[in-house]
Amino acid sequence: MSAPPLSRVTDDRQVSVVRDLDAVRVVLEADPVASCMVACRVLDFGVDPNAIGGELWTRRSPAESLCYTGANLIPLRGSVEDLAAFADKALSVPRRCSSLVGRAELVLPLWQRLEPGWGVARDVRADQPLMALHGAPHCASDPGVRPVRMEELDAYLIAAIDMFIGEVGIDPRLGDGGRSYRRRVAGLIAAGRAWARFERGEVVFKAEIGSQSPTVGQIQGVWVHPDWRGRGLGAAGTAAVSGAVLRGGRIPSLYVNGFNEVARATYAKIGFAQVGTFATILLD
Repeated sequence: MSAPPLSRVTDDRQVSVVRDLDAVRVVLEADPVASCMVACRVLDFGVDPNAIGGELWTRRSPAESLCYTGANLIPLRGSVEDLAAFADKALSVPRRCSSLVGRAELVLPLWQRLEPGWGVARDVRADQPLMALHGAPHCASDPGVRPVRMEELDAYLIAAIDMFIGEVGIDPRLGDGGRSYRRRVAGLIAAGRAWARFERGEVVFKAEIGSQSPTVGQIQGVWVHPDWRGRGLGAAGTAAVSGAVLRGGRIPSLYVNGFNEVARATYAKIGFAQVGTFATILLD
């Protein structure tokens, strides 16, 4: 008896779950910076939904259309018709994602189809330059920026929570008193992906390598203590984290709100160049 097909499509609008790792790998490797958040799961653990915490959807083949659905909804490839089919599929099942994120040309039309069913978003960030650093930082790195140690978790959490509230607009401790957020931050520290500069036990700069694929490290959560702003810590600290990503054989990347001129100037000083535009739809 022959093996069952990897996916079965009975009509042009049906969305199926992808089981072909090789086909997905081709899509991810063709756009490594933009696909880092998905590639960090798939290229390490495969396409099994239980292993990657979500499903990969397609209409016909991953080469034509691909969308990750889990804690985030991340469209990776597809036409307007494909995005409409993904939206119909998402609306047909209980919502589990807290945001949509990815290339703006995919996220925004997908959200247009989802908004009538899911309701008004908490925030729509339609213009987020996606940036990458191809080469050594152009400015000096801060030698005081280093990986955070686990015994420094409590001090680091103070800065991480302040950053999260300022960036996302909600307190990450809501719901469970901060236990899940503490576990997530502790996991980043344990993995050596939380970096900071401490002064007298207090964090004055922090950043994390949030997603890390075999080829890209996506920097997130860049924050400078209010009392230390205006001294160049943001550029020097981010340059230090970028250098660590480069030494690991990966491309440093990040994305930033288009209206944040200070941050954009900081990243340009380091040598980051825009390689695309992201959009983020915050739901919860």
